[in-house]
Amino acid sequence: MLRVDNIDVYYGAIHALKGLSLEVNPGEIVSLIGANGAGKSTLLKTISGLLKPKTGDIRFLDRPIAGCSAQSIVSLGLIHCPEGRRIFANMSVEENLELGAYLRKDNEVAKDIRSVYERFTRLGERRKQQAGTLSGGEQQMLAIGRALMSRPKLLLLDEPSMGLAPMLVQEIFRVVEEINKSGTTVLLVEQNANQALKIAHRAYVLETGKIVLSGTGAELSQAEEVKLAYLGH
Repeated sequence: MLRVDNIDVYYGAIHALKGLSLEVNPGEIVSLIGANGAGKSTLLKTISGLLKPKTGDIRFLDRPIAGCSAQSIVSLGLIHCPEGRRIFANMSVEENLELGAYLRKDNEVAKDIRSVYERFTRLGERRKQQAGTLSGGEQQMLAIGRALMSRPKLLLLDEPSMGLAPMLVQEIFRVVEEINKSGTTVLLVEQNANQALKIAHRAYVLETGKIVLSGTGAELSQAEEVKLAYLGH
């Protein structure tokens, strides 16, 4: 579904991603773990069109998308739910969800909003509330719900558990698995390596802009270097 082939990405003179390659197959949850500054968010921004690679190729559903506009990539069904939620704080919960469907031309937007409220009941209770007044966990639910309103084929999720209480972290990961089982492929960037590997079909470890390990989630959770560096063992 997604193939990233030997991309190099720079921030000015800083070489952020170095010959990076990975792939995501239909129906998978693929987790990407690594320390702060390893390049995880940079990779997602490059895939979704917010950054342009200097070299290399990115293909989604066998179409080249490296250097394409973010809007044109969204229209293909590749949706980025960014780090830090990035909700529209001065708009209501419902208005945020409606914006998630801004490229759609079908007549099922209201139905999908109801589906988001069924998945996240707290959002339904706060549908007319300003999004900026929600708790951190509710804002994360809204960010994911807004992304789902685009009916993604591939969902890029960047640090969905950041800053959340442990109980909410469990809820977010349960929802990610549920979204995947309902037919959406997921590329997950996550600092909580233990949880990210637990739900992943496959995973990659990123260090200083390079992929250094790959395998199934179970394989990497048992790898000694991963245990020492990321799982606290």
